[in-house]
Amino acid sequence: MLTRRECLRYLSVTGAALTLPPGLAQAIESGRLITRAIPSSGEKLPIIGLGSAATFSSAARGEDISALRDVLKVLLDNGGTVFDTAPAYGASEKVAGRIIQELDAREKVFWATKLNVAGRRGGAADPAAARAQLERSFRYVGKDPIDLIQVHNLADIPVQMGLLKDLKAEGRVRYIGVTSTRANRYADLAKVMRDEPIDFIGVDYAVDNRESAKTILPLAQDLGIATLIYIPFGRTRLWRRVSGLDVPHWAQEFGAHSWAQFFLKYAAAHPAVTSVTPATSKAMNMLDDLGAAIGELPDPATQRRMVEFVEALPSA
Repeated sequence: MLTRRECLRYLSVTGAALTLPPGLAQAIESGRLITRAIPSSGEKLPIIGLGSAATFSSAARGEDISALRDVLKVLLDNGGTVFDTAPAYGASEKVAGRIIQELDAREKVFWATKLNVAGRRGGAADPAAARAQLERSFRYVGKDPIDLIQVHNLADIPVQMGLLKDLKAEGRVRYIGVTSTRANRYADLAKVMRDEPIDFIGVDYAVDNRESAKTILPLAQDLGIATLIYIPFGRTRLWRRVSGLDVPHWAQEFGAHSWAQFFLKYAAAHPAVTSVTPATSKAMNMLDDLGAAIGELPDPATQRRMVEFVEALPSA
């Protein structure tokens, strides 16, 4: 298991993909991360967390999960807390829960999971199956109450949101919410935001995918709803667009020393954003991602410059 110092030493010895610039190692060592408050409670969360789809999910399916243990330990040892998962992400929730219990880190992690039971005949979710899924989530992480459970992809809101409201009333979940990463469902997402007493939403947002900033993020601000940001790298799309390119020198003015930090700082800079949750299965990438929560965030003029830079690149 990698400690913070061991991770930094590992990176410097191997000279691996990440080269920590002057001051970043010291800042990471101090654990000073930018935080944002959850509007419904005032509780503060680091603006960079960890997701568990994509590469994390792929690694969770393997026999050797030591890399994922290192990723989670780097997150928690360096001031991060937010971990976003879902039963739909293969073995991610079960494996990560086991690691958190082995690390005795249940009180350190802000555990965010989801509920999404496939509809039975007529399209409605089976309440019994949904309750069973919820109980598995509690068992996997060994944490009761769970910090956040969201209805995944707007699945059967009447049944599944009803169950989450009951759990919150019982004190078994601290926050509830709903997610969508499809622009053609934003109108439905907005309706739930207005009609249901939710604390969080999860939505997609990236420097080259700004659709949610037109309606959903401003609405979250207006209604006092926290946001988890998904797909800040456009899965692999942004990486393909900047392949072979150096980060522009002017990005260092706001502390972006890598492409990951460039993309994450852009997403985190929106005032409605509570925490951005990129997925990774590599400890050095987790440390790099956390660097986006250190120093400054780009101001509106700089954000426009970032958009113009990316839009001038060839499409992926």
